Amino acid sequence: MLKLLKPAILVTAVFTIGAGFLFPAVVTLFAHLLFPNQANGSLVKYNGAVVGARQIGQSFTSPWYFHPRPSAAGNGYDASNSGGTNLGPTSAKLINGAPATGGSGGFTGIAQLAVEYRKENGLPASTPLPADAVTYSASGLDPDISPANAKLQGARVASATGLTLSAVDAAIAQNTHGRTFGLLGEPRVNVLALNLTIARLKAAGKS
Repeated sequence: MLKLLKPAILVTAVFTIGAGFLFPAVVTLFAHLLFPNQANGSLVKYNGAVVGARQIGQSFTSPWYFHPRPSAAGNGYDASNSGGTNLGPTSAKLINGAPATGGSGGFTGIAQLAVEYRKENGLPASTPLPADAVTYSASGLDPDISPANAKLQGARVASATGLTLSAVDAAIAQNTHGRTFGLLGEPRVNVLALNLTIARLKAAGKS
């Protein structure tokens, strides 16, 4: 029994120390050396205070701000409860929405989201909308929106902030990023970065 127990304890100790402590320590060290910003949460500061993280979306509801895509994470952009609706594109529940039942959160359907989006941005009822304006992301914490989504919100933000539409459009262009490596994903605009650009323009009295 002892002959079997000794190597079992030794193997457990080696893997515990190696995989449980040494490997994470080495990965953490290299992450901080090579990607210090990402390793520390991609935190974003404004006037010396942390206002969010570049990779984690947050809710913006004021007309002064650009709004993110809808979120089904908790009550919306809840980092402790990330997730989507898990419904397919042909689901009637996804189109029409679902009420909260039995402790499970409800959500607004795509049809109503489209009505609300057009109303808050002063758009005609026939205006085509980009998919990300009225659909939920898989994580519910998506930090980006499409350039088309941002541009449809531009007039509302310009009116609320007193900035010219050309200044707002320039801010959108400044914060638009293309496909990763020119191939992966779609062009995108980081909502937090864009809103901070608008805040700086407003603070500087630029139009």
